[in-house]
Amino acid sequence: MSPIRVLIVDDSAFVRQVLTDVMSSDPGIHVVGAAPNPIVARDMIKTLNPDVLTLDIEMPRMDGLAFLDKIMALRPMPVLMISSLTQKGADTAVRALEMGAFDCVAKPVVGLVEGLPALRSEIVGKIKAAAAAKVRPRAGGPVRPVHRPGVSYNSSEKIIAIGASTGGVEALQQVLTALPSDAPATVITQHMPASFTASFASRLNQLCAVTVKQAESGERVLPGHVYIAPGGSHLELARNGANYVCRVHDEPAVSGHRPSVDVLFRSVAHAAAANAIGVILTGMGRDGAVGLLEMRSAGAPTIGQDEASCVVYGMPKAARDCGAVEIELPLSKIADHVLKRCEALTARGVRV
Repeated sequence: MSPIRVLIVDDSAFVRQVLTDVMSSDPGIHVVGAAPNPIVARDMIKTLNPDVLTLDIEMPRMDGLAFLDKIMALRPMPVLMISSLTQKGADTAVRALEMGAFDCVAKPVVGLVEGLPALRSEIVGKIKAAAAAKVRPRAGGPVRPVHRPGVSYNSSEKIIAIGASTGGVEALQQVLTALPSDAPATVITQHMPASFTASFASRLNQLCAVTVKQAESGERVLPGHVYIAPGGSHLELARNGANYVCRVHDEPAVSGHRPSVDVLFRSVAHAAAANAIGVILTGMGRDGAVGLLEMRSAGAPTIGQDEASCVVYGMPKAARDCGAVEIELPLSKIADHVLKRCEALTARGVRV
């Protein structure tokens, strides 16, 4: 296979050189150019036709987010954000992911000489994954909540459990903005750094009819609320008497991740069994497959995002291949299907 063609965009000549050296050390990557700002990069994209773009956020003449917005509207391509702002400016990083950036890598705050080369494995891995990902024009924005006359979930004991990774920021936004304000309680594990999840939850809370927050250990899980695993910590669903509660802890990584989708799904299988619905969305790797299978074995309906609508068809494929997925659906149909299944479970009187 031909090497992946990468264009670097960063206003620092030093960073451009270090990133070039880091990426060029892998024979599967060819740095075709390096631009000091988006204006120069725009012309280089036309002439060099890169497979992947790496992009800083804070740059002269046009900031990285404005350039990303133009790229995703006019010439969609995989974009990896590499910026110090992805570490301290979590709101900016979440916005970039929401706009269609493939992923983010945080530059070291100090010690770029040693720090950037130390990130070689992460940078190279994400560039290779980005080159294989499906990139589409941005969707038209948040959708309206699904309205079902005469249906109320306020007294429901149903639980929606969702796992996602790469591409999950956009996917979760599309699913959650479609939920009505009284939707069944929802617990989510999205692979995301610790500094990002509070900002991610806050952003979703602004867009959604449901209340979205970062999960806190011991808090009661209520209808009309969405609880997102804090970055760096596992989220589990537990029982406290007749109530569901969140359990947040820092036990070792599972399936290579903390938070882990497997940890969440397994806890939901135990605490809610057939009262739950499991959903696995776009992402790299296998996290969530085993846990979703446990949910299905416990009687829970399970849904996988289909290959055509995934940015990365890794986690849903692994879940499908092991028999964990009952039905695959396009992203645009998942929220409606979940609500219909919740109604069907309620009509059958499924209880813990």
